[in-house]
Amino acid sequence: MRDEPARDAAADVRPTEAVREYRISELAQAADVPVRTLRYYQERKLLPPPRREGRIGLYSEDHLARLRVIGNLLERGHTLEGIRELLSAWEQGHDVAAVLGLEKTVTAPWSRETPVTMSLTELAELFPGEVDPGAVEQAVALGHIEIHGDQVTHWSRRQLEATVALVRAGVPLSEVLATSRRLQRSVDELADMFVEMIMKHVVGPLDTTELADRDLTDLTDTLARLRPGAEVAVEAGFARAMERRVRQEIDRVFGRLATTHRDPGEPQA
Repeated sequence: MRDEPARDAAADVRPTEAVREYRISELAQAADVPVRTLRYYQERKLLPPPRREGRIGLYSEDHLARLRVIGNLLERGHTLEGIRELLSAWEQGHDVAAVLGLEKTVTAPWSRETPVTMSLTELAELFPGEVDPGAVEQAVALGHIEIHGDQVTHWSRRQLEATVALVRAGVPLSEVLATSRRLQRSVDELADMFVEMIMKHVVGPLDTTELADRDLTDLTDTLARLRPGAEVAVEAGFARAMERRVRQEIDRVFGRLATTHRDPGEPQA
């Protein structure tokens, strides 16, 4: 038998894909962010330092993935400090999906109001003789409206319609705005009470030094179940208080009517 030709040892070695690395300008182009932004992220410890070859910094695919995560979180309204804390949790072994799931549950809008946009002229027409610079300034300060050029956006169509109804019934717009300011202080206090209660009795007992992804998932589920309870408690409590208060005023008005129409010769009770 003829000896088979010796096989080339290199033939048994599968070629490995080259690991892609980027210079800072290349990374900026791939991530679609300015170079100065990348440098700023590095200063804020949001982006790890590159691998060095002499004076050249080389960034990996991990850097690019991290930049995309940062961009997504910024679009969702996170601050850079919040993103830094989130990335720190990621580095400590937490599942980012679990962390983001908790964040989404906690920060999901509590209101499903429909904004309405109109011109300043149309706004003034809703409140004839009531819309002056002072009233507009108050409404902006309260967060009811935002002004962009000659366009006004009210945050809630329902609240706008309620305000129009009150003014047309004879309540001055200035009085409605003053009451709204007092109401905002009251609801802020309610929100503070609920948040403090949940932080103390639900979030507080968790050992944050050994917080596992399972704990985050459990906490997310718990907070999701508690949200409707907070809304119902406030809505039901306010409805009950309004029933009591309106009944008191009705009784007082009826009492005045009875006094006004009483026969002069009839003895008072």
